Amino acid sequence: MNQDSPTRIAAIDWMRGLVMILIALDQASAMWDGGRLAADSAYLLNPETGGPLWIPGSPLDSLQFYTRWVTHLCAPTFLFLSGTSLAMSFERRRGQGVRELDLDKHLLIRAAILFACEGVISKISGMGAPFLEVLWAIAASMVAMVFLRRLPTAVLVGIGLAWLVGSEWVLTEFFPIAAAAVDGSGAPVRSIFELAFFTAGSKGALLVFYPMTHWLAMMLLGWGFGRSLLARPDGEKGNEDTEKLLLLSGLTALLLWAFIRSQNGYGNLGLLRDDKTIVQWLHMSKYPPALVYSLMELGLMALLLVIFLRYERRMEGPPRANNPLFVFGQTPLFFYMAHFVLLGGAAVAITGGIGQRGMTETYLAASAVLVLLYPACIGYRSLRKKYPTSVLQYL
Repeated sequence: MNQDSPTRIAAIDWMRGLVMILIALDQASAMWDGGRLAADSAYLLNPETGGPLWIPGSPLDSLQFYTRWVTHLCAPTFLFLSGTSLAMSFERRRGQGVRELDLDKHLLIRAAILFACEGVISKISGMGAPFLEVLWAIAASMVAMVFLRRLPTAVLVGIGLAWLVGSEWVLTEFFPIAAAAVDGSGAPVRSIFELAFFTAGSKGALLVFYPMTHWLAMMLLGWGFGRSLLARPDGEKGNEDTEKLLLLSGLTALLLWAFIRSQNGYGNLGLLRDDKTIVQWLHMSKYPPALVYSLMELGLMALLLVIFLRYERRMEGPPRANNPLFVFGQTPLFFYMAHFVLLGGAAVAITGGIGQRGMTETYLAASAVLVLLYPACIGYRSLRKKYPTSVLQYL
């Protein structure tokens, strides 16, 4: 969305900025922490042993677990808010007379840039294999939205909710690897298509962590929310209605999460609780997202958005332009690419490799990259404003 758009909502940028800070922590853990926990799937395989990445009954170190768990908010929020911002931007531009074909072109160009960025990260990651992560999920979802955005809002939201609720049935019914997570059959992955769009794992040299359909569902929900923001009444009444919608949605999602997680069956995608401890309640499948994972993260996001929206509504004057949350939230792709290079490069240069240190170095590295990128993001944002019609408009 254009930075000077009259429909821009500071709370959305603040929320996105919070996500970028958590992303920095997650990436610092991936690059620096030798004890990192990332066993967020019932059927991903351990590349070292060839067996399951998660073995039921294995201990979960609390500090390692919670450092990982707080970052689970990132991907669902980023996909949801991408849909929200795109929907608001497109509706505004359509009102200005921009052709549908030009809107499609804009989406496809942005998707192509994200595909390219994912390729660059895959190339320099040092993992020795191409992989599909969150940028792939966002880009592929944008391509799908070229067609899906023409549907009515109720249909978009309905499709998103239906997939979140029914995806486990689809996966276990039609894809052997997902069924293996539930019945222990150990059936193999059948195709790259299955990996890229429905399940997660590896085939040959390809690693897939973010199968697209699950994340597209979150973008669909965000797209519907973006349209609702534009359709709300002007003034205090409209703002209050939005906050009530988010509050009700967030609380409902968390209540459903608690019920489904307590049943320890459908909705958990095979990653069941070993016991009744808090850690086990929060240990859910992200690869791909189980229903309980989606409910918790989208529910928490909705409640945080209520806090940010209420704070924005009660502010006197415009938001501070150089608030770190605002700065990081307005430069997400630049931040993402730069933080990946900085954290990985520093880990190799200082420690001699990836994952050679512990939690102290992880938090120090995350803090350092935030300090370094803050002025860089301010400069990048200024450059983008100076050249609003350049290729930077797509980043």
